[in-house]
Parts: sequence; C-alpha cells; structure tokens
Amino acid sequence: MLRDLDLAFMRLHVLHHAAQDAFYGAAMMEELRRHGYTISAGTFYPLLHNMEAADLLHREERVVDGRQRKYYAATPQGKAVLDEARTKLTELATEVLEGHGPEPLPDPPTDASSAAEAP
Repeated sequence: MLRDLDLAFMRLHVLHHAAQDAFYGAAMMEELRRHGYTISAGTFYPLLHNMEAADLLHREERVVDGRQRKYYAATPQGKAVLDEARTKLTELATEVLEGHGPEPLPDPPTDASSAAEAP
C-alpha cells in the first residue's frame, strides 16, 4: 500500500517538474532519490511512458554532448491535471497535517434506524 502512495507522489513530483521545465530521465530519478524515494529504472521509465501514453507528458529527443537524451515536459492536459491535484493536495494537507477538516463522519445507521427511515 505504501508503494502505491509513493508512486502517486512520484507522479505528482514528475508533473510538477515537467510543468516547470523539460527534464531528462536520469536527472528526475536523482531528484526523486534526493526526496527519499527509492525507484529503479525498471519502475521509473515505465512510469514516464504511462504518463506519456495518458497525454500528461510529451517526450522530445535532444542531442546533448553528443548523446541522445529524452526530455519530458508537461502537456496542457498534464498541467491541468497538476492544477487539479494541487487543489486536492492543499485540501488534504490542511486536513491531515494541520488537523483542520470536516466534522467527524457519521456512524452508520443501525438496523432499527434503517427500518424506521425506509418508506
């Protein structure tokens, strides 16, 4: 379960950087490691390819120092998804980290109260 959360946070992190400026894969892997994520190339590059297939990222090949590198940048859809995620992330951080949030969730109805509410 924690791995699923990590992958979701990594996707957000990738989108954040891709919306700021194009990056190449190895640099982004290092950035993720700097933030404490453990990710192998065998996990990272499929993550990028899936994001590209979902039209969140656009890939461009560039020659740098005689070597071909693939750079990734956010698409307009990727930027829109990031904006929506920021809104949700802000709300979640406020609720989880600062202890603010909605009223406690109601208890489920008991069988007696369910029967009383039925038409």
